[in-house]
Amino acid sequence: MATIVRARPRAFAQWNRRLALAYTTQIRRASTTGEPFRLAIVGSGPAGFYTAYRFMKNNEQAKVDMYESLPVPYGLVRFGVAPDHAEVKNCREKFEEVASSPNFTFIGNVTVGASSDHPDGATVPLSSILRHYHAVVFSYGSSEDRKLNIAGEDLKGVFSAREFVGWYNGLPEYADLNPDLSHGSHGDTLIIGNGNVAMDVARILLKTPDELAKTDIAAHALDVLSRSKIHNIRIIGRRGPIQAAFTTKELRALYKLPNVEVRPYSFSHPKTYDKLSPQIKRRTDLLAKGSHLPPNPSNNPHPSVTFDFCLSPLSFSADSPPNQDWVSSATFGHTILLNPNQHPDSLSSQTPHEAYYSTTATARLPPQPETTTFNTRYIFKSIGYKSTPLPEFSPLGIPFNTSAGVIPNDGIGRVLTKIHHPHQPPSHHHTDAKRPHIELPHRFRGLYCSGWVKRGPQGVIAETMMDAFTTADAITEDISKGEKFLASDGRGWEGVKGDVGEVGRVVSWEDWKAIDQAEIERGQEAGTGKEREKFVRREDMLAVLGDKGR
Repeated sequence: MATIVRARPRAFAQWNRRLALAYTTQIRRASTTGEPFRLAIVGSGPAGFYTAYRFMKNNEQAKVDMYESLPVPYGLVRFGVAPDHAEVKNCREKFEEVASSPNFTFIGNVTVGASSDHPDGATVPLSSILRHYHAVVFSYGSSEDRKLNIAGEDLKGVFSAREFVGWYNGLPEYADLNPDLSHGSHGDTLIIGNGNVAMDVARILLKTPDELAKTDIAAHALDVLSRSKIHNIRIIGRRGPIQAAFTTKELRALYKLPNVEVRPYSFSHPKTYDKLSPQIKRRTDLLAKGSHLPPNPSNNPHPSVTFDFCLSPLSFSADSPPNQDWVSSATFGHTILLNPNQHPDSLSSQTPHEAYYSTTATARLPPQPETTTFNTRYIFKSIGYKSTPLPEFSPLGIPFNTSAGVIPNDGIGRVLTKIHHPHQPPSHHHTDAKRPHIELPHRFRGLYCSGWVKRGPQGVIAETMMDAFTTADAITEDISKGEKFLASDGRGWEGVKGDVGEVGRVVSWEDWKAIDQAEIERGQEAGTGKEREKFVRREDMLAVLGDKGR
């Protein structure tokens, strides 16, 4: 295991600026004859690993180095996939195959372009990576939540799904979230958003401790959930049931929960099936059916899940003292669905039949919407994640669309430079000398992206795989065409280490396997059939490695 000690911030910044200048004034063609092609991938989630797999399969002599800010790999697979969906995590076998190649290097516990948030974390500047690799793929996923921007969003009892999922999956960032789930008697628990993540949150909240104990859920989460008083859940969507983002598979998983009632949903319009896909028809039938459980022998009502649609949150309110900082109710406005070609000015008080059954319909709040208020102690916002730019993007001229949370690209994975629009369009009134110049988008040679930072936080892992393959194929195509890549001496990780000197502790793949084995042994010791007991703090992960390499 390599060990590097942190450099002083001022010297680091000065050196970083020199590298950035060297990078921006040099560019050349990657050699296809002598040295191997060097590819750096930032991020070790499914997008990064699938990009590496496809690229290495098509370029057997290429060298791939993967940078990860945590000491452990797999990103979304480890920290995003629900613990009771073990089958989804089988892709780790393919990632193990990638990592076993002598042409692959895992560089863990290394943050790119920003100071590590842990004293034992390593930091390397992006400009150094650009100097020593022919190409770089950004695959670092989404690290922020989208906001509702409404009153009461910061009250206690209001959580983002991202932090809650990270907490029960053992993400170090949220190890101390420690939600108090003992206030369950005041109304329903609300989940805002109806994608697959919302379904995961509902399922984990309603599963019994015995069911969860067999999964790889974090021990601290199992302890809190075993004392939870949450009984009834409402899953609330801004659009209608036809436009809901969750899959039929995830809906069925709710129906399989023993002794949990999924209440039937009553459609506002007579069901029309002629234009619906078979997949949506199955989901629609399932929603309308409900679970219809027999009466509970204890005479207490079953825990339940209720679906609500065409509701948009307006505000969250708190109790009067002494609980004035804890959420007590949420008010929603009833939305109207519009077809994509329907003008907002045509809003009526009701959704037209054709928009209700359109998969592409959008939701709008009318000027004076009808409102509904629910009593609640818990709100989970599952309205989407958002990627952010690396700190060095702007100084290096690398673009980022902050509103969409993606790196501008050509749809295949090639990063595009900024597009400059003229102040006014050309017309016959302009002479050639005065005609505004239109600059078309240009490629940023040698830079690529894959996964959520490329296309936004959407889709399941299989879609991420196909997206990553597309990016890898684009790199291969550019190599075969002799396209220009980054200015590089081809030294890869060795060159970066030579530039930076001592910056912190680096975790190799062999080191990760030691952490992996320790987690598996901890799971066996639990005696519940657990696959593993995850370490949830970075210092505990690194402690497994002891002083090796120091």
